[in-house]
Amino acid sequence: MKKIYILLGSLFLMTACSTDLDQSPSNIASADSLTEFEGVLNAAYYYQLGTVTPMAIMGEFRSDNAFMDEAPYTEFDEYDNGLTAMEDQFFGPFYTAAYKSILSANNVISNSSNDTQIAEAKFLRALSYFKLVQVFGDVTVNLSESPSLTDTSILVRRPAADVYNDVIIPDLTDAMAVLSTTITDGRASKYAAQALLGKVYMAMGNYTSAEPHLAAVVTGAAGAGIMLKTNYDEIFGAANEVGNSEIIFSTQITGSIVDEYTFGSDFWNWFVGDDSKADFPVDQDLVAAFDASDANGGGTDLRRAVTLADDGLTAIKFPKEGDLGTEHDWIEIRLADVILMYAETLNENGSSATTVLPLLDDIRTRAGLNSLTGTATTQAAVRQLIADERRLELAFEGHRWFDLVRTNSVDAEMGQTVNSNYHVFPVPVSEILATRGVITQNTGY
Repeated sequence: MKKIYILLGSLFLMTACSTDLDQSPSNIASADSLTEFEGVLNAAYYYQLGTVTPMAIMGEFRSDNAFMDEAPYTEFDEYDNGLTAMEDQFFGPFYTAAYKSILSANNVISNSSNDTQIAEAKFLRALSYFKLVQVFGDVTVNLSESPSLTDTSILVRRPAADVYNDVIIPDLTDAMAVLSTTITDGRASKYAAQALLGKVYMAMGNYTSAEPHLAAVVTGAAGAGIMLKTNYDEIFGAANEVGNSEIIFSTQITGSIVDEYTFGSDFWNWFVGDDSKADFPVDQDLVAAFDASDANGGGTDLRRAVTLADDGLTAIKFPKEGDLGTEHDWIEIRLADVILMYAETLNENGSSATTVLPLLDDIRTRAGLNSLTGTATTQAAVRQLIADERRLELAFEGHRWFDLVRTNSVDAEMGQTVNSNYHVFPVPVSEILATRGVITQNTGY
């Protein structure tokens, strides 16, 4: 049984469209009549479910890790305006779920008297806006639990930099100051907020600000019971989720609770080839990357057998396990990811290779590989080693495309020139139409 119970009786429902802002059913309590906000906070957690499958698809199938077999889904590998056809299955549900989570979080922030609830809500609001900015760039910002139904100016998309500086960073800073370092399954913690803040600064290209936050998580992890699992295969699978020492924060999923798709989130289904749109989803470029890891690592990269099927055609990191298939949680932040981000910030901030590369030793030892210490000396070479390690360590966890965009590596890794318009994804056309063009489309779509 999942730790977070969804108390729908106290929800305040919304989609991002202005025409839908008044869709709170008459039999559901309004925000100003509520006195207990645990259920509303749980709703903010719950709506993250609807972001999971889209983020998985965008992070992996847009990149060189996976591809679609069936049109029009092949548009993920064609960098033009064709992705607008994917609205109903990916971008629309993602957009709606993120803004519903934000509205629920706003309700808690504005009305709850419980500091921990407010801090968790700020973490979730920051997480939602970070996902939105990664996917769409400039986005609409709503910080009210009761947004105006007549003032359309609030729908105008704000620059991504403003969303980072005015919303995401302040929310995470506030959350860090209140939340406990104790990791509770499915709940935000201080280290989840601090790790996410470090990642946010990296996405902004601000490695100087990112470094101390990631350092604090890496150095404080053990004291909070956060540590790398001994074996890579102990991280994944529904049976390994409860009390997993490596997972700092995950969006919890259960097949018994529906999401924006009206069924349990099934991101894993796309990877194992259970959908005809992606019968054999693994890009052979990823297989070649594992081959290179074997050759340069002094043995067989043990992550390959956990990540890929024997034939290298499907991804099994989140295996279909009978009735447990729909129970895979989506790992938002885990310690290995934070260690790799910390190594990257140190390298970008001018630390020597002899300082940076040893940070990767525990991750590589677990993978059955040798230390990289002494194999590179220049900043550029260390940068590539870290990027390669992130790709293999975090494959099919939704990071790859966003890492390529963040590091300006899209063209080099995809082997083609990709117009930067297509580094982000199309805003749902339904939102543009519903607001009569107040919400605008991304250039190129």
